[in-house]
Amino acid sequence: MHTLIKGQIVVSMKGTNEYLIPYVGLKLGKHQFEYQINKAFFDHFEYDEFDSADVKVNLVLEKQTNMLELNFKHSGTVNVLCDVTGEPFDMPIKGKLKLVVRFGETYNDDNEELLILPFGEHQIDVSQYIYEMIALSVPLKRISPNAKNMDLETLNEIEVKDEEEVKEEEIDPRWAALKKLLTDK
Repeated sequence: MHTLIKGQIVVSMKGTNEYLIPYVGLKLGKHQFEYQINKAFFDHFEYDEFDSADVKVNLVLEKQTNMLELNFKHSGTVNVLCDVTGEPFDMPIKGKLKLVVRFGETYNDDNEELLILPFGEHQIDVSQYIYEMIALSVPLKRISPNAKNMDLETLNEIEVKDEEEVKEEEIDPRWAALKKLLTDK
């Protein structure tokens, strides 16, 4: 379902075909689509890394006579578990993706920046590209801002042992014998 706002097309996210763009009916030039992505979107892909999601995706599709250019941008938050504390937190994310669509004899998506659609196609499903763009924008190491503060507090609490304290500790006799072998050389 499309809504016209100030000369731009904005896609409404109601229904099952919400990510299908029928490019055959579009005029040459730029067309803007907006999507609001939430947890239900990721549930469709059986992706459970996020407890919740609130991500806005802007897509500018430029239709040319022999190809399409799709420029995706997203920003928002996803709720993930902190790798340090194990507590959930909202991680801000943003990113972009550029995709060129050309037309050929057979479908080919081997290149991540180029998609070849068969000549008979009349629409493109952008859901997979939105999914990958958002999932790949989340860092591998997820650290809550609260965890950084906790780490500083923990470091301040740790006492650094000076050399005298280390010497006073009991040393296993086996290690002492090995250490003596090193010093005897």
